[in-house]
Amino acid sequence: MENAIYTLVIKGKPAGPFTLADLKEQKIQPDSFLRKPGMDDYKEAHEFAEIRELLHFNQQFTEPQYFAGFDLRMLADAIDWFVIFGMMAIVELLIVMFLNNQTKTLITIGSGLLLMPFFKFFYHLYMEYHRQATIGKGLMNIKVTNMQGLKPSLQEVFLRNLGKVLSTLTLFFGYFYLFLNKKQQTLHDKMANTLVIKERLM
Repeated sequence: MENAIYTLVIKGKPAGPFTLADLKEQKIQPDSFLRKPGMDDYKEAHEFAEIRELLHFNQQFTEPQYFAGFDLRMLADAIDWFVIFGMMAIVELLIVMFLNNQTKTLITIGSGLLLMPFFKFFYHLYMEYHRQATIGKGLMNIKVTNMQGLKPSLQEVFLRNLGKVLSTLTLFFGYFYLFLNKKQQTLHDKMANTLVIKERLM
């Protein structure tokens, strides 16, 4: 960690590079912005475990300020449907290769189509709990969090995805509900106390 190189924002401008030892002399505050090589965006000093240890900061949690809009969510969902359809198609193709019966082949294809929503539910449940993002959300640089911007619990993720059924049954009003609140929460986000946030901009 001592050799890590940091860029520090001083009076609104990037400065550095600094090593971890150099940062002791920079009068860093918990909300000072820093970035290391490989990071897409700056983070506050208290978000770095090594800096908290060095300067005896406590990790602070502030509510997210940047929320994913309807366009990013829909693009992410379209990508996820494409991913799921592709995965199901591969599985069905492998099954069909071992079937010589046309009726069984049609039943297999039909069953796959009927099972897609269930597969999507468990796909979202797994990805959003373990990675906070599906493949589509990851490509859009958005993720699911709790109201404090932290990783949601399994219960919150489960309620969120179960709530999508209600959002759909209300003629998709549950999805358009995000236009009615500042945090751009859908109805299922409200039910689960979750947010979908995007990366902070400098």
